Order: sequence, then C-alpha cells, then structure tokens
Amino acid sequence: MGQPTRTDVRRKDRAVVDEAWIQELLERAAVGTLATVSDGEPFLHLNLFVFDRSVRVLYLHGAAEGRTNTNIRNEERVCFGVYEMGRLLPGDTANDMSVEYASVIVFGRARVVADPEEANRALEALLGKYFTHLQAGRDYRPIVADELARTAVYRIEIDEWSGKRKQVGADFPGAFYYGER
Repeated sequence: MGQPTRTDVRRKDRAVVDEAWIQELLERAAVGTLATVSDGEPFLHLNLFVFDRSVRVLYLHGAAEGRTNTNIRNEERVCFGVYEMGRLLPGDTANDMSVEYASVIVFGRARVVADPEEANRALEALLGKYFTHLQAGRDYRPIVADELARTAVYRIEIDEWSGKRKQVGADFPGAFYYGER
C-alpha cells in the first residue's frame, strides 16, 4: 500500500467525492479556518469567506497588514477547512459516543488580490453571503476606495479538496444537538 495523498480520508466509508456536495458545503458554511505557515510554524486564521463556484476559488478578507498577509506573501501554499456539527450520538460506552458532522478540506495557493475590481467583487460577494437581506446603495453605503485600500482580499486557488461526513438515521436513540441538554 502506497503513501496516502493529502486528500485521502482514512475512513473510506465517510469520504465524500461528490463535487456538488463539497461545493454546497463550501457555499453554506459560515466560518472557515485558514492554515498558513510563519517561519516554519503553523498558524490558524478563523475567517468569514465566500466560495465562488464559477471560478472555483475562495475569497477571504483581512487587514492590509498583519500575520495573514505576511504569511501568504511568504508562502502561497495554504489549507482551508470548514465544518458543520450535527447531532451528538450517545452510546453505551465512552468509546461508542460520537457525533454527526460534515467537513471539507481544501488545499491550494493563496495570493493577495491586486486588481481593485476583483477585490471589490469579492468583498461584495462576502457582503451578499452574510447580509443577504441588505443591498448596497439602498441599505448601506457601498465600498469606497479608501476602505478598499485598507483591506486585503485573498484569493485561494483550489488545487484539490476532500469531503468527509458522518450521518446516521433520524431515529438514532437519544441523539441530540449540542446545547440542548
């Protein structure tokens, strides 16, 4: 047996290869985690993000100066993950306890978006994802050049991804959502 690739899922019964499912999770997940490297050390950034299915990229934003910006300028290779937790699944032993979940891990290359038009489109897409009921020019002032200059927009070109899911039947005895008990 050869060395596993970075997108291999150990539990093959939980692997998701359906690209539509992976894209749907990337579109609906609220928060993602970006992994970068700084001086050989891993660094995690929790981010709001938007997935642009039409060009298969992720967009994130942050301060124009800071660790994320420095790390991406020094090393473009990144990993990005999203996760949804389902019900907690009690068992007769501690080892039998489990949880439903869905996750996607993305491997790719990140860069700072230099084109102001692309950066503006990405920021508008982010606003559209999180503030779906609000409209630029009607409910708030659109992005202006000064704000765009203070903001870094990152584009993650996706090289590969993997999905993973554990889901059990609706009638699982004692299943409940975190915070219910």
